[in-house]
Amino acid sequence: MRTMLFRHAIREAMDEELEHDENVVIFGEEVAQYNGAYKVTEGLWNKWGDKRIFDTPISEAGFIGMGVGASMLGVRPVMELMFWSFHSVAFDQLVNNAANMRYMSGGLANCPIVLRGPANGGTGVGATHSHCPENIFASMPGLKVVTPSTPADAKGLLKAAIRDNDPVYFMENTLLYGIEGEVPPAEDGDFVIPLGVADIKREGTDLTLIAHGRCVHFALEAAEKLQAEKGINAEVLDLRSIRPLDQDAILKSIKKTNRCVIVDESKPFCGVSSQIITIIQEHAFDYLDAPIKRVCTLDAPATYSKYVEHDQLPNVARILDTVATIID
Repeated sequence: MRTMLFRHAIREAMDEELEHDENVVIFGEEVAQYNGAYKVTEGLWNKWGDKRIFDTPISEAGFIGMGVGASMLGVRPVMELMFWSFHSVAFDQLVNNAANMRYMSGGLANCPIVLRGPANGGTGVGATHSHCPENIFASMPGLKVVTPSTPADAKGLLKAAIRDNDPVYFMENTLLYGIEGEVPPAEDGDFVIPLGVADIKREGTDLTLIAHGRCVHFALEAAEKLQAEKGINAEVLDLRSIRPLDQDAILKSIKKTNRCVIVDESKPFCGVSSQIITIIQEHAFDYLDAPIKRVCTLDAPATYSKYVEHDQLPNVARILDTVATIID
């Protein structure tokens, strides 16, 4: 193993897939000469040149539409959104075209695209740049949604996403780009994590904390505090992908711990947490010893104030307060 930054793990995944398949291309706003708005694509243009890495105009509808069309002809585009908040500009291309292409063509045309970039709050950039739309796209048949929490998961899941024959929307958290974690070295072999397989980041027996993305780190910190201060042994289940969703892993953990708190940065109304609660209620209700609780972003537009936004988003204190309502 070696230690690697989250952003570097994403870059290494793209670099390896550019080598693995000549049909993989990377494009978006400022991803080439400028090395990406968040330096995720740094060095790739110098290595691979204009035909594999190229900049686009500031027109999400235009370059995403181009990517959808190119993917139908055998290209495997990896497109960067500077913010996932800009998805609404290209909603028709993302949802109406990409998601339905295989179905509408009777399986004759695939749409193997990856759209990646930041989807999160917590950076003080206001309501129009702080959306977490994983629940929106996960509700659309034909789309896959991935939300990594560690450098290793970011690399392995992105490689799987690029090789997938369906559209995969890869949602990263800006605040994770600088975290470090262990990633298997390239010489150990092809490191790919299948989509739709959750991961237990911490084993536990008394309570399950279900999370994805940056919220996994809040859940892990809360779990350590619960153990140290209350003697509560919490399990932390990292979903890793929202669709496909690892329903079996969710139910297995609930049947073991009998209590659940879902930590989810998307909004509570029609959010990811709502779907998970429904799954548990339908398939594991008799195993519950307490009501299912959730800690979500407060149901209001994101504020510019970093102090207010901290309390608006899920955080360790809110998780601990919620756990206290269902377990001593």
